[in-house]
Amino acid sequence: MDMTLPAVNWLSVLPTLLLSVTGMLALFWDIWMKDEERSLLGWLSLTGIVVTALCSWLLWGHNDVESFSGMFALDAYALFFNLVFCLVAGLTVLMSLSYLETAEIRHGEYYALILFATVGMTVMAAATDLILIFLGLETMSIAVYVLAGIWRQHLTSHEAALKYFLLGAFASGFLLYGIALIYGATGSVQLGPIAEHVGTQGSSPLLLIGMGLLIVGFGFKVAAVPFHVWTPDVYQGAPTTVTAFMAVGVKAAAFAAFARIFLHTLGAVHADWQGILWVVAALTMTVGNITALVQHNIKRMLAYSSIAHAGYLLVAMVAGKELGGAALMYYLVAYGLMNLGAFGVMVAVGRRGEPHEELDDYAGLGFRYPALGMAMTVFMLSLTGVPPLVGFTGKFYIFSAAVQAGYIWLAVIGVLNSVVSAYYYIRVVVNMYMREGEAIVELPSLRSALGVAILIAAIGTVLMGVFPSASMSLAGASFLSLG
Repeated sequence: MDMTLPAVNWLSVLPTLLLSVTGMLALFWDIWMKDEERSLLGWLSLTGIVVTALCSWLLWGHNDVESFSGMFALDAYALFFNLVFCLVAGLTVLMSLSYLETAEIRHGEYYALILFATVGMTVMAAATDLILIFLGLETMSIAVYVLAGIWRQHLTSHEAALKYFLLGAFASGFLLYGIALIYGATGSVQLGPIAEHVGTQGSSPLLLIGMGLLIVGFGFKVAAVPFHVWTPDVYQGAPTTVTAFMAVGVKAAAFAAFARIFLHTLGAVHADWQGILWVVAALTMTVGNITALVQHNIKRMLAYSSIAHAGYLLVAMVAGKELGGAALMYYLVAYGLMNLGAFGVMVAVGRRGEPHEELDDYAGLGFRYPALGMAMTVFMLSLTGVPPLVGFTGKFYIFSAAVQAGYIWLAVIGVLNSVVSAYYYIRVVVNMYMREGEAIVELPSLRSALGVAILIAAIGTVLMGVFPSASMSLAGASFLSLG
């Protein structure tokens, strides 16, 4: 009996394969290494991430979308997100090199799980099949569930992992059921045929329910209201570097798949789902910012801040079209830089047995440790949206897209929420420069990898804000590659 094998273009999965091989090397090498050599696993992981980023950059322009029977795409959109994921994973590894010793977390499986979670992210960004998107999401999620609970000597870490796993599994069920209903409505799970069916036949009740369930599944992953309840407890309980990785990497991967499905595949029925996302975006911005106002733990504050920023990103989803898609991708990079930088400063401020996560622990930091204080000030002001930093530019693009698409009130709500957020972000800056404190910090200069991570994030936050055109043009061209 003759068998027809699916067409395989190995170039399309080369970045994913490189990360997978590096993760397996880290996992097996850990078995044979001596304890004092385990920090080398971090450098191995970082090397694999850098090689993957270079590979993704060199593959730019190879639009060979017919791979694995059309299930996997090698387009600029996927490659753009590969670079984002490599940036997130690379900065996380740099922050982790000293943090794992401080937190007494075992090295081997930690780095392997970071890499395998990144593998799942790359699959989510490049997949053009709903089942493959789901497999990528589960690959990422399972690794992150374990990472959240890897701080074995802390009960809060166990609680975070269990809560994230139980609620995440429930949300995955919604997503999978939504995929099943979309298959029933369109007769396919591949995004191309689904787009053709929707373009010619329009929506149907079955398709509408399926889209609603997909919004629930992705809403959980991006921490959108009302699917956000897990976020503050999980972010606070997980190790700080894992929290940074989750807050940026998981959100970026979820939005990568979310945008490919809704802005491109289901773009023809934009009017049928934009109303729901309009309400979700407004609630997410408002609930996240208002709840962050009363937080005194920096980690919880950044957790609610993450929820609010998911709302800003949903505004770009509602706006849609080319400008909305480009603004979404640009803001994900901007959010990643300033958020990872803020968590990097948190890692620097923490010590063994003294995480220094309370707002009062940052009192006087700006005078006693000027470099750390200046870096944290840059990140807080950027998250607020103060020009000329990247946070301002990103919000400007998002709200401009909303106004051009006719969603003026949604843009107004977004601007008002940005004003509200200024209170809790600038409160950190006020504490650092207008109050006296005694918390002792081990300088990042003594932890060179951590210092480099903070410096990269700070430079990126400033330069992308001052010179936004190149990044925005790249984001726009990448979004247009969806066709």
